[in-house]
Amino acid sequence: NWALEGLLRSGYIGPAPAPLDVYTEVVRAQSVRRLGVNRDAMRQAFQGIVVREALLDQLGPALHSGRAIFVYGEPGTGKTYISQRLAGQLGDTVLIPHAIMVGDTVIQIFDPILHQPVAADAAPASATLHEGHDPRYVQCRRPAVLTGGELTLDMLELQYDPDHKLYRAPLQLKATNGLYLIDDLGRQRVPSVDLLNRWIVPMDGGVDYLTLGSGQRFPVLFDVVLVFSTNLNPLDLADEAFLRRLGYKIRFDPLDPAEYQAVWRQVCAQLGIPFDAGMLSYMLECF
Repeated sequence: NWALEGLLRSGYIGPAPAPLDVYTEVVRAQSVRRLGVNRDAMRQAFQGIVVREALLDQLGPALHSGRAIFVYGEPGTGKTYISQRLAGQLGDTVLIPHAIMVGDTVIQIFDPILHQPVAADAAPASATLHEGHDPRYVQCRRPAVLTGGELTLDMLELQYDPDHKLYRAPLQLKATNGLYLIDDLGRQRVPSVDLLNRWIVPMDGGVDYLTLGSGQRFPVLFDVVLVFSTNLNPLDLADEAFLRRLGYKIRFDPLDPAEYQAVWRQVCAQLGIPFDAGMLSYMLECF
């Protein structure tokens, strides 16, 4: 019996996990919804990038609100590139726990692939003290998680590794206090309606519910700027009831010839290629 009990214990090895209630306080203290995004900051972030002023005037308030954002438009209009750059507007650093404790169960959260630690002399996170911070946490840039067509519903639930007897956090939990971009919506390996329905409760109540292998269900704060991006017709992906829950629906229109020329010039300058107006005209006329 002692041997069996030992085999059932968590295989987590690392810094002490933070209790769920303490972690919840930290998430609330550094909430992404407390950030202020103004017009000057948006202009500064997109300086040198060909993007319409009217589009920035929509993206700025959307990001400032902290609510879900739905961007759509034809392929090649810059949806993914510009949405990824929004993460740079989230500003300060945050504390990411190595792991959290739910009852007797440890869930690993810190992911060296998705979380970017900052230098010790960086500006302190909003949840730190003057003397430093709890070493159970890592000071990181606000996370920005991107998934595309590879996304499946099980990636949004707790992942259990039976070999190491370890729970790993789902993607949206790793993106807490940051941004989560779901790209190419409608091209995942699960029906779009199932994927979108997964977000209704978190978007409405600001709380997500996760389930352990034992069947225990527990709540975690859903403090994420959720961005959906697609080149399909939104009405083909979601019904009006879901679309009403989205804070902002922003269309990306194709570039006009003058904007495309500006992009062409930038790429030529980056690659050290002389700008050829005749070649650009040929491209615009024939393609």
